[in-house]
Amino acid sequence: MLILLPPSEGKTPADAGSPVDLAELSFPELTAARQEVAVALAAVSAQDDALSQLGVGASLAHEVSRNTRLAHEPAAPAHSIYTGVLFDALGYQSLTPTQKSKADAAVVVVSGLWGAVRFADRIPAYRLSMSAGLPGLGKLASFWKPKLAAAVSGPAAGHLLVDCRSSTYAAAWAPEPERTVAVNVFTERDGTRKVVSHFAKHTRGELARHLLTRRGKAPETPAQLAKAAGEKWTVELVPGTPRKPHTLNIILAN
Repeated sequence: MLILLPPSEGKTPADAGSPVDLAELSFPELTAARQEVAVALAAVSAQDDALSQLGVGASLAHEVSRNTRLAHEPAAPAHSIYTGVLFDALGYQSLTPTQKSKADAAVVVVSGLWGAVRFADRIPAYRLSMSAGLPGLGKLASFWKPKLAAAVSGPAAGHLLVDCRSSTYAAAWAPEPERTVAVNVFTERDGTRKVVSHFAKHTRGELARHLLTRRGKAPETPAQLAKAAGEKWTVELVPGTPRKPHTLNIILAN
């Protein structure tokens, strides 16, 4: 089982430590592409109109400024850099050592800067959305799509993929539909369903935690995933097609 997550929008910078070593990150086939994106990001982030180019507000100017010195910024494991609603609900720091090892192996974070990393990979804090475009590279989702397909499809082969990414990050790599389950979260009241972003992020984090901490074998099929999720929530599994992944709908009472 692999759990695909989006990165958090905000990051928690490392207090100390050596800089990132691109050659040590998972999926080493992406090293050259990561370097391309890092160079382009640093150049854009140094420009006067960097905030508008990256689609962020003035309150994030310090994070954009950090993009210009990523090669020298302290790095830390990705599980400590990515923070926010989803990652708080996953709660990596409160996992047991065995569960942390399972998370390090099972979780893949799809990133606009790194392409894809695992939880144990050491990275610096940065600011870059997959929806952004960079000079010379174009839209990042399009830039990464063939590269992620080549680098991640092999390691993902044979695994059930629990896809908790947002649509922005799902656009960067479409894994094999037959073994992929996209996770949607709804609130339901009086028979009416609504998608609520905050609850969706939180619940996807809770689902990841449940899959990493529950007893027994990890689910290997969409049906087994639905059964595991059904231990905590009301769920429904919508079968996929040859071109569309399965969908697990988690319904929260409202």
